[in-house]
Amino acid sequence: MVENAVFRVEGLRKSFGQNEVLGGVSLNLHAGEVTVLMGANGAGKSTLVKIISGVYERGGGAMSLAGQDFAPRKPAEAIRAGVVTVHQNINDGVVADLDVATNLTLDRLTGKGVPTLFNPSRVRRDAKAVADRMGLTIDLRARVSDLSLADRQMVAIARAMAHQPMVLILDEPTSSLSSAEADRLFRLIDRLREQNVAILYISHRMSDIRRLADRIVSMRDGVISGVFDTKPLDYEGAVNAMLGRKIHLDRIVAKGAARPVLTVEGLRIAQGARPISLTLGAGEVVAITGLVGVGKTALAETLFGVRRPLSGTMTMNGRPYAPRSAADAIAAGVFLVAKDRATSGIVGGFTIERNISLPFLRRMSNLAVLKRRVERATARRQIEELGIVCRSEKDEMPTLSGGNQQKVMVARWMAQDSGLFILDEPFQGVDISARRDIAAKLRASADNRATLLFVTELDEALETADRILVMSEQTIVGEHRNGDIDLERLLAEVAGGPLHSAA
Repeated sequence: MVENAVFRVEGLRKSFGQNEVLGGVSLNLHAGEVTVLMGANGAGKSTLVKIISGVYERGGGAMSLAGQDFAPRKPAEAIRAGVVTVHQNINDGVVADLDVATNLTLDRLTGKGVPTLFNPSRVRRDAKAVADRMGLTIDLRARVSDLSLADRQMVAIARAMAHQPMVLILDEPTSSLSSAEADRLFRLIDRLREQNVAILYISHRMSDIRRLADRIVSMRDGVISGVFDTKPLDYEGAVNAMLGRKIHLDRIVAKGAARPVLTVEGLRIAQGARPISLTLGAGEVVAITGLVGVGKTALAETLFGVRRPLSGTMTMNGRPYAPRSAADAIAAGVFLVAKDRATSGIVGGFTIERNISLPFLRRMSNLAVLKRRVERATARRQIEELGIVCRSEKDEMPTLSGGNQQKVMVARWMAQDSGLFILDEPFQGVDISARRDIAAKLRASADNRATLLFVTELDEALETADRILVMSEQTIVGEHRNGDIDLERLLAEVAGGPLHSAA
């Protein structure tokens, strides 16, 4: 398929100091094809994408677009040439303080030849045309900062589509989307494929890959480790090439609870929702799954004291539990790894060790003096146990890959003992290897606490949890013990079937 390679990368290199991140990457993107790029955290995917999109300058090698040399010095040059990227960090693709209409037309408003006078009617008209092509039904007057993560992601993608690019790069685009929104994106990608757009799609979700991929390219240690384009595609081979080793997909052996830790009775988290009752026990890992928007994050925040329930009671280890703040929850031994690490998790200007110790500085201090040795030892232990790829605990967070940043967020709350450990979408934007590292650590350390995961992907629940609960319309509609699960019933519950049939 060399004849329709619209974009070529040849021998691309990039180093940061003595650290070589890309060691001679060669890659072709073909018109009318979806090339899926897989790679473990730290493999060099993000650096490759940032060079292509003009964020970083290349250290060696060459790129060409439609037969012409391609060397963007900034993102605007890449966009004008016809290479558009939707980055994994949603906030990179939108301006949160502006409304949806302005976001969708922002690049036209700031380009050359723009009229001096701002015309709101024309902006809304142009934005509506973009939204209609995308199938976007969001209020164009809404401020982007007021939107959900899923809607912000859709606005970022729609803004990219407005450029009608020759090459479109999508970095984990479905990580914040519901199944319906993902399907809408997939249909759009199908249309772009028919229009001969070359698409580079970065993902580790096998459901995405099976649905979209014409080719799979695996990366490892800064080089291409495998190209898979023979039908049927060798998905297992692609994963093995990415990891550099064979993987085993054996199911976990489900464990029971040693004793009750958290008991929830008649908890109502939204007007009109049915009450939630559940018990979580020590030693077990429980996953709550469901579509985006069914109330998973609302329940997590209620358990963590960030949100107040409308009614109901909770007990922790037999004692009443009614946290009025996150501080109350932490004092009671309830920890939460928040869903959006960019805004609710990491502190970008801090080192790894300070990010890990941040909620527990008082515990690590004596008479208001921080015990640096304790802080350092804690960070080093968590780095080793979770396999965080870094030079040292002194590295600042922006130098880490997305998956390693996520590991730091998990490490922060695993550094201290908890009674209830809550994780909201802990595998979002994390590759398969990192996901299994985190899952294995969660299960290995679960004996003395209850562990509760909120996940959208069923695979993540099946690979990690002893029990799986299903949420729909702000309540629990199903419960399954991992093992011989009736997947048809579970999927029906996720879609809201049992709840609706009972109404």
